[in-house]
Amino acid sequence: MSVPADHPFAAAVRPLVDAMGGEMIAPDRARGDDVVLSWEGRPVVAVRLPHISDSLDHILADLQRRHGVPLSALDRKTKQSVVRHLEQRGAFSVRHGVETVAGALGVSRFTVYNYLNREKNGD
Repeated sequence: MSVPADHPFAAAVRPLVDAMGGEMIAPDRARGDDVVLSWEGRPVVAVRLPHISDSLDHILADLQRRHGVPLSALDRKTKQSVVRHLEQRGAFSVRHGVETVAGALGVSRFTVYNYLNREKNGD
């Protein structure tokens, strides 16, 4: 069975799956950790969620697309905003999250921690 791309439910959830960095697969190919979505009691599509580290890479790539330039080219204030957004999304709960974000922003880990502390202190 293939994913029914023309099914209205599959079309409706595709933007969400893409935003998460997931993959839509046929329900009969689902594994134990995949999420099978049903419509009117019948399985329509399964979603394979990305690994957490892949999710962070996906989020960073999406932010770069939104800003239209490499994240390292952003000004300090915008980088602080990006760090705030990433913190809200849980990016720093991922192992090596700070290092990954620092690399993408072209700053040191210390700078990322400063941005995080600045936010917590209300500056």
